[in-house]
Amino acid sequence: MLTPPAVGKTINRLRKEKQLTLDQLASLCGVSKSMLSQIERNETNPTLAIVWRLAEALDQTIDDLIRGEEGSGSLSIVAGSSVPVLHDPDGQYSLTILSPADLVNDIEWYELRLAPSGTLVSDPHAPRTMEHLTVLEGEISLTTGEETGLVKTGETARYRADRPHAIKNASDKETRALLVMMIGK
Repeated sequence: MLTPPAVGKTINRLRKEKQLTLDQLASLCGVSKSMLSQIERNETNPTLAIVWRLAEALDQTIDDLIRGEEGSGSLSIVAGSSVPVLHDPDGQYSLTILSPADLVNDIEWYELRLAPSGTLVSDPHAPRTMEHLTVLEGEISLTTGEETGLVKTGETARYRADRPHAIKNASDKETRALLVMMIGK
């Protein structure tokens, strides 16, 4: 079983960096002093609503508080068990979400695994959205709008994703690809 992130140490460090007392932080975020003390000592895990209020009061993002000390340096290593995977209910594909949550409105990247003959069909994304698909193993038949092309191992397809598009495994083995989506603005 995964343990929730311990945000207490990060909140304590940020509060002290901003030279705030527990009373002052409690006043800023609307959380009682006793609750803040318990959170800082990692005796309780705050709800998402409390983390959001603390992030606002400390001028941080929720991601900053959850990542904690991990986010204080320039190197961040995310455990494989912490990376979310989306599975197609029919078993045709899986998408491993490699991008951080705070970039979701700008850029997203995934490892895509397609079963033999598996297909990922997508509705149009936001206007001017582009996808970049690099095949790591296998072959993919890619259709975007009225165009179709075959993308082989080591090749990258770049295409507009603001129209219906489909990614289909064109081989008899599992196909792996890196899919990067740049959200149109």
